Amino acid sequence: MARNTQVAADHHAPPVTQLLAHFVATHPSRGWSDAVDHAAHRTFLNWLGCAVGAAEHESVQAALAAVRLLQPAPQASVLGRRDKVDMASAALLNGISSHTFDFDDTHLKTIIHPAGPVASALLALAEHTGASGRALMDALVLGIDVSCRVGNAMYPDHYDRGWHITGSTGTVGAAAGCARLLGLSEAQTAMALGIAASQPIGMREQFGSMTKPFHPGGAARAGLMSALLAQQGFTASPKALEAPRGMMQTISTKNDWSEITQGLGQQFEIALNTFKPFACGIVIHPCIDGCAQLRAQGITPEQIASLEIRVHSLVLELTGKKEPADGLQAKFSVYHGCAAGLMFGRAAEEEFSDAIVTRPDMVALRRKVVATVDDSIDESAADITAVLTDGRRVHLRVEHAIGSLQNPMTDAQLEAKFHGLSDAVLGAAQTSELIRAAWALGSASTTQALLALSSPKAA
Repeated sequence: MARNTQVAADHHAPPVTQLLAHFVATHPSRGWSDAVDHAAHRTFLNWLGCAVGAAEHESVQAALAAVRLLQPAPQASVLGRRDKVDMASAALLNGISSHTFDFDDTHLKTIIHPAGPVASALLALAEHTGASGRALMDALVLGIDVSCRVGNAMYPDHYDRGWHITGSTGTVGAAAGCARLLGLSEAQTAMALGIAASQPIGMREQFGSMTKPFHPGGAARAGLMSALLAQQGFTASPKALEAPRGMMQTISTKNDWSEITQGLGQQFEIALNTFKPFACGIVIHPCIDGCAQLRAQGITPEQIASLEIRVHSLVLELTGKKEPADGLQAKFSVYHGCAAGLMFGRAAEEEFSDAIVTRPDMVALRRKVVATVDDSIDESAADITAVLTDGRRVHLRVEHAIGSLQNPMTDAQLEAKFHGLSDAVLGAAQTSELIRAAWALGSASTTQALLALSSPKAA
C-alpha cells in the first residue's frame, strides 16, 4: 500500500466521463478471464455474508426505522431480515449493514471497500427488475472497476484531506453498475456518471460512529438514483468527472488520469480485491496477525510486560484510539487489535463486542501496548516486540498479513467467515445453501433463489 506522490491536476484532462460511459455500456458480458470472474464471486460472497451478519445491529435497526417513516413500497429485500422496502432504501440499508462490522472487502491500493456501494445498489435493482445473476455479476465487475479507477487517480490526496474514499468513489461506481444493469445507452450512462459526480459522500471524521457505514449505503442509494434519473432523461455535464470544476479536480489536487485509462477493459480492479480475516480497519491487520502468531508460540497475556509495535504513521492516524469506549471505537484502535490477537488469537466481530472491549483484562492488556511511528515501515506491515515479565524479548515482523494479496484468504476461509457471520441469523444449514447460491450466481436466471435464502425463515 505504498502511497503515491502528488500529481498536479491537469486542466486538459482526457474525456474521462465519456470513456468510462463507453466502457460500461459496451464492454461484452463476461469479457474477462475466469480468474477475474471468480474474484467477482468472492467479492459478492464476502459482501453478502457481511450484510447478513449485521442485519440485527442497532445501526441497521435505526436506519430501517427511519426508512419506514417514508412508507416505502416493498420492492426489494433487506438482507438477513424479512423486511422489504423500496429499492433505493434497500440499497441504503444493505450498504449500511455490509460495512457495519468493518469486515468487508478492501482494494488495498486505495483502501476503498468497493462492494458495499456497488453490490448493495445492484442487488436491490436486480431484485426489482428481475435481472439475471450473470447481468448482476457483469455490472459488479464494471461498477467496481469504475469506482476503483477513479479512486486510483485521486489517492492519496483525496483521502488525506478527509474524504472517506469508499463513499465518494462508490457513488460513481454504483451509478455505473446500475446503468449497466438497466441497459442504458452510452449517452445515458454518461449522464448517470455525471449525476453521481455531484454526490460524493463521506468524511473520515465519522470513523468510529454509525455514520461510517452510512457512507457505502448512502453511496449505493445515490448511485442507483443517478442511474434511474438518467434512464428517464435527466441530464448532467458530459465532463462532470474530469472538468476543472468537476468532481475529481474539486475534491482532489492529485488526478493521475492514466489510472483511469491505462488497461481499461483489459485489467480489472476487482482482481486486486482482498478480504478481511479481522473485523476492523485494514491497517490494524498486520498487528493482529503478529499478536496472534505470538499467542500461537505460547506467549500468554499474563507474560506480557509491554508490547512494542512500530508502524507507519497512517496506522496511528486512523486507529490511534487508546481507550475505546465501545465496539465501534475499538475497530479504530490498534491497541485493542493487539490485545485481541494476544488474548484470543483472532479478531472477528465477537472480539469487537462492547462486552469484550470493556472487559478489565482487555483494558489492562491494551494499556501495555506502546506504539511508535516509523514511516520506513509500509502501511501493510508491522514490527512487533513482546517484552516479557521474565525479561525476554520476542520479536517478529509481519510484512504481509493474512488477507493481503500476497497472503490471501482461501475460498474455504471465506466460507468459514460467512458461517461465523450468518449462522446466528439464518442457521448453519441455510447459510450453507446461501453460500452455494452465491458461488453459482453468475449462472442463475434471477436473484430470486439467493434472496429467498438471505431471509430468516418464518418461525
